[in-house]
Amino acid sequence: MSTRTQTLDATGIGQQHDDAAPSPSAAQGKTRVAALAALAWFGAAALTRWWPALDDWPYTRELLILELVLGLACALLFAGGLRRARFAARWLDATPWLLALAVAISAWEAATAQLEWLPRPFFAPPQALIGVFLDDTPRLAASVGHSFVLLAYGYAIGALTGFVAGVSIGWSRAVGYWLHPVLRLIGPLPATAWLPLAFFFFPSSFSASVFLIALATAFPVAVLTWSGVAGVNKAFYDVARTLGARPSFLILRVAIPAALPNVFVGLFMGLGASFSVLIVAEMMGVKAGLGWYLQWAQGWAAYSNMYAALLVMAIMCSGLITLLFRLRDRLLGWQKGVLKW
Repeated sequence: MSTRTQTLDATGIGQQHDDAAPSPSAAQGKTRVAALAALAWFGAAALTRWWPALDDWPYTRELLILELVLGLACALLFAGGLRRARFAARWLDATPWLLALAVAISAWEAATAQLEWLPRPFFAPPQALIGVFLDDTPRLAASVGHSFVLLAYGYAIGALTGFVAGVSIGWSRAVGYWLHPVLRLIGPLPATAWLPLAFFFFPSSFSASVFLIALATAFPVAVLTWSGVAGVNKAFYDVARTLGARPSFLILRVAIPAALPNVFVGLFMGLGASFSVLIVAEMMGVKAGLGWYLQWAQGWAAYSNMYAALLVMAIMCSGLITLLFRLRDRLLGWQKGVLKW
């Protein structure tokens, strides 16, 4: 037995669809898109192979191989979708993006390598991006590792500090009397505004960057945690007290679990803020990391390296937010699907 859910289309009209298996017409439509995607990738490969570039760009052969592999993959998806609807339901959802990516890669290559409509060195063809990942992998990987360590330290400290502060303000009026004005005064300031003081008071650029990232993370976590604790239904406390619960039980077993949805919203906001501060801090003083790599690439006019770093940064940030959503869905199974990423 399959379950059916209701969604809203672009016009706002509710439509019923089957979660277990798509309709035959939907599967056939996705299969046709897979065929178009295969043709688009093979067309991109033909453009790379037979349309001569105005310059001899390295790694053109690798770009050709990649386009052929993606075209073959789309062809296999098309063939599998014709035979098995379940296969189509699981794998063909990405084919519109594969089609759009093939068209974008072809337009990118034509506008840079073949026609040179976009000025050099600010714009380079896609094979130049492949060259960065193949030639500069050690430096780029070291930058990713350094940024990840720095982000982990700062985000963990900021999230823990903001969580404790938010629970304290939401639970205790005395603590709120002293911390709330400080939070309202310091919290709205951009963390990057503290750069001069941070690099003066802390002994190293690494510790100063950890402080800035923690500061950017702590404010949204504290505010949302405080709101979650303060908004807990008072009847929950009354029932727990009737059963003999102590204040520690009320905090750990009633207030915090009820406030977890707000806590995770603060964690999401803090992660985005910490990532932006991370890049700025690495540009200002840290001698490694993705921010440093961006500045280095810009200084040497290596714009292909800069675009590669931006792509890695986007994947890294998106992946971390995805992991945080997975954790939220596991801890808050009763709210699974309420927030989507």
